[in-house]
Amino acid sequence: MHHSGALPHTAPCQGLCKRPTLLIKRTYSSRCGQQPRRPSAVAAEPAVQQLKKSDLVQYMRSGCRPKDQWRFGTEHEKLGYNLSDHRRIDYNSIKALLEGLCSRFGWDPIMEGDYIIGAVLDGQSVTIEPGGQFELSGAPVDTLHKTCSEVNSHLYQIKTMAKELDIAFLTVGFDPKWAVADVPIMPKNRYRIMREYMPKVGTLGHDMMFRSTTIQVNIDFESEQDMVEKARIGLALQPVATALFANSPFRDGKPTGYLSWRSHVWTDVDNNRCGTLPFVFDDDFGFDRYVEYALDVPMYFVYREGQYLDATGGSFRAFMEGKLDQFPGEKPTLKDWENHLSTIFPEIRLKKFIEMRGADGGPWKIICALSALWVGLLYDLDSQAAALEFIKDWTREDHDYLRAEVPKTALKTPFRQGTLQDVAKKMLQLSRDGLARRGKHEEPFLEPLQEIADSGKTNAERWLDKYYNEWNESVDPVYTEEFTY
Repeated sequence: MHHSGALPHTAPCQGLCKRPTLLIKRTYSSRCGQQPRRPSAVAAEPAVQQLKKSDLVQYMRSGCRPKDQWRFGTEHEKLGYNLSDHRRIDYNSIKALLEGLCSRFGWDPIMEGDYIIGAVLDGQSVTIEPGGQFELSGAPVDTLHKTCSEVNSHLYQIKTMAKELDIAFLTVGFDPKWAVADVPIMPKNRYRIMREYMPKVGTLGHDMMFRSTTIQVNIDFESEQDMVEKARIGLALQPVATALFANSPFRDGKPTGYLSWRSHVWTDVDNNRCGTLPFVFDDDFGFDRYVEYALDVPMYFVYREGQYLDATGGSFRAFMEGKLDQFPGEKPTLKDWENHLSTIFPEIRLKKFIEMRGADGGPWKIICALSALWVGLLYDLDSQAAALEFIKDWTREDHDYLRAEVPKTALKTPFRQGTLQDVAKKMLQLSRDGLARRGKHEEPFLEPLQEIADSGKTNAERWLDKYYNEWNESVDPVYTEEFTY
């Protein structure tokens, strides 16, 4: 990653780490295909000159890059638990893991005040979500072999230290047992603001923050037209990814009636910042239209002097005009815009790249498979064109129907003249063809998904079979070595 704007600040490291420490004010460029450092907002100084909407549009447009420079980045989250009582791990365990990454494996810590909240190494970052979900945001890479090697290395490092700490990690997309009140809270001010705001705008925000895990991949684009095509394919087929990766059937120790409860949760978090973005399918969709949408998404915070300051309820549009109630006269910088874009949570998210956000967390082979699915589909011109043709006559009603039903019934969801299983097989074939034309021997990474598509049986349904037939209607067997990292 290259530095952008402010230089990193360093301070003496605490605990096990012996190298200079990155404070929260460290900033990173967010070039197309590279991972923004989600744990740390980009430090922003008060605006020196008035930003115009065209500056915000140009910020998005600057993500365009030639195809030979395309990269992709894979992110995954996992839930840690104590082997002794199966309760979720607290910050002390998180701190020991992060300090161990620094002292043993050469990572640099990210600090917020006196707290270590993440670590970085060679374009990768490890960060913590609100409930201590442990996330790896991978470096931008050009082959699936590299991303899977990165995941394997990360899991080796984490499992080595987890064994010593008597903890392990679940391979599910949602906490199967513990209530929100049972989950230790992490010491990050950004999440404090979100935690207090969520109940005002939806009923499931805390479920999302504290109990869910996901796998994501970030995809590059060449031009505005290429972005539009990828966004449309990504939104239309996101429910297929949700179905293939469905892996969160339990909540509070019981089945939820959904195969991806995690996906359903997002339908009642905050509809001002979540959802399926129907305007992406309008003829006039482009960078300008996404900016117009983002300008009116309510803000969470303004980041100043190393502090997250509550700006909930105000819009970025009002901020541009110096009319935020909490900060009258204050106007934003591009870094404020970058921070704001990271607080929008639709099924795909546009920054200087496109984030695919529809998959539940799962076992390690599934992590690599998500990137394989989208890279095969969208990094080959023929497969991308075929996918666009395939979804071109899907209606707003089709998109809304799939978004509502797929979390319940996954591949068995009726669709048009068949089921979503038929669509999944078609999507996988297009992806496999795209990977084959890339010529990098990446097709085997799709095998876990092909098995699910061919059988029509998701990981969630396998969990439920065990729950009813082998586990005596208990989720406790989830906490065994067979099903954990």
